[in-house]
Amino acid sequence: MALPKRIIKETERLMAEPVPGINAVPHEDNLRYFDVKIHGPSQSPYEGKPPSKRALYCVQYVDTVAGGIFSLELFLPDDYPMTPPKIRFLTKIYHPNIDRLGRICLDVLKNNWSPALQIRTILLSIQALLGAPNPDDPLANDVAQRWKEDEPAAIETAREWTRKYATPA
Repeated sequence: MALPKRIIKETERLMAEPVPGINAVPHEDNLRYFDVKIHGPSQSPYEGKPPSKRALYCVQYVDTVAGGIFSLELFLPDDYPMTPPKIRFLTKIYHPNIDRLGRICLDVLKNNWSPALQIRTILLSIQALLGAPNPDDPLANDVAQRWKEDEPAAIETAREWTRKYATPA
């Protein structure tokens, strides 16, 4: 079966105009499957390691570190764009909106899906979700509960998992 023009155009745009911090490459043998790498946003627990402070002439500077790199898989079903892409994290991550199987709780992947949305929009939304976890709409209830009860400890656990499981940037 021939690939729809919509998928071809979106893929060409992703390759020609890459999204900063996101890399999505289709499989050579099936252009509906993509290997995705997303950099954890700066100033988030998913940036790879916490910012380090150093004193220089009694002035404190903060070093920013590029994010940890998370692997995801994305699949475009036969009825795409009428239905959203199937996407999940392959890298283990501690996040209230991502469960142990890597499934993602994101409104644009469910109730708020629109055929006007594109692959790049979804990937940007996922990257934004890393920077703004929402424990009030969880997929991982235990993580969300911890996030609500002791946010600093939950953030530290997220950092530890990022250092342990994500690929260093």
